[in-house]
Amino acid sequence: MTRSEIIPTETGDARITWHSAKTPKLVLAVSHGAGGGIEARDLVALAGALPAHGVSVALVEQPWRVAGKKLAPAPKTLDKGWRGIWPALEKPGLPVIAGGRSAGARVACRTAGELGAAAVLALSFPLHPPGKPEKSRAEELLGAGVPTLVVQGGNDPFGKPAEFPGDFGAYELAEVPYGDHGFAVPKRADITQEEALSVITDAVVKWTGSLV
Repeated sequence: MTRSEIIPTETGDARITWHSAKTPKLVLAVSHGAGGGIEARDLVALAGALPAHGVSVALVEQPWRVAGKKLAPAPKTLDKGWRGIWPALEKPGLPVIAGGRSAGARVACRTAGELGAAAVLALSFPLHPPGKPEKSRAEELLGAGVPTLVVQGGNDPFGKPAEFPGDFGAYELAEVPYGDHGFAVPKRADITQEEALSVITDAVVKWTGSLV
């Protein structure tokens, strides 16, 4: 079952599109990055796959995106918008996993503790700006304080899997071979785009199953 609702926040109206499980055990709330929306291939794949495994997926569009703006606001404004939609995510009365891709993953990590998130799903976490590994955002990831799964493309210019900190007690990491920041894989790769998306959904299904 799919339905959308508009949620007023301090930074404007946000939108949640629900892909509900018949008998949900968890809610996975995932937001988009700074350069795209909920039509991202990984978000669409998760919304299609997770409900059959007892996880309702809430695709969250930040207020700036709902308003039709092309540029994302400052991190503090993104966090404020995410806080504003949280009560609607908790309304079903289930544990909520905070998730997002790229900038959305950073928001989920920064706010997980204060909002009482059950866990964090970080898709394409932007560990550093492309070509600037010295500007690490590892502290945001490691500071989430709840069970965390990072799903990262093997060729992500914002941070390849090998660049992530070795403190795997703080988070788990699943690699999508050959994937870029949007999990696109080149045609010459020995993995198809469909197989790459299956790597993502399989990893998340297994991980969410371990949380229940």
